[in-house]
Parts: sequence; structure tokens; C-alpha cells
Amino acid sequence: MAGRKVYVKVLAEIDPEGKIRPLNITWENGRVYEIDSVLDRRRAYAGGVGGTAIRYTISVNGKVTYLFEDEGKWFVCA
Repeated sequence: MAGRKVYVKVLAEIDPEGKIRPLNITWENGRVYEIDSVLDRRRAYAGGVGGTAIRYTISVNGKVTYLFEDEGKWFVCA
């Protein structure tokens, strides 16, 4: 069964070289999740929802998950 893209609000920091570091995610119900760390960043397949995007491997509350950025829109796979 395929997942769905859940578009989320992301607060991010951009350094002088243009490198983006997401800091937190606001879920569709308004709950804010702080990102503990960014473990990896690469273009990758958005498993279950199709297409490719920039995939951030992140840690939230000690759990590793993925956050995707595609042309300025941020989403997770639910």
C-alpha cells in the first residue's frame, strides 16, 4: 500500500554558502517537532509516494526518519 505525502511547515537555517539545515517540523495538526540532528542529505527516491527530492535523514526525539524538500516544499511520507 502506497503512503501519502504530508506537506509540513519547516523552520530552517541557511548558512552563507546556501546550505540548509532544518530545525523543526510543524505537523498538519500544529504540533511542532524539534529536529535533534541532520544525519544525511542527498537526492533520493521518496519511497511509497513516488518521485525524487532532496532527502534529509533526521533524528527527532531519538528516532531516525526522513524529511523531503522538493522545490521549496517540504513533506514527509505517512
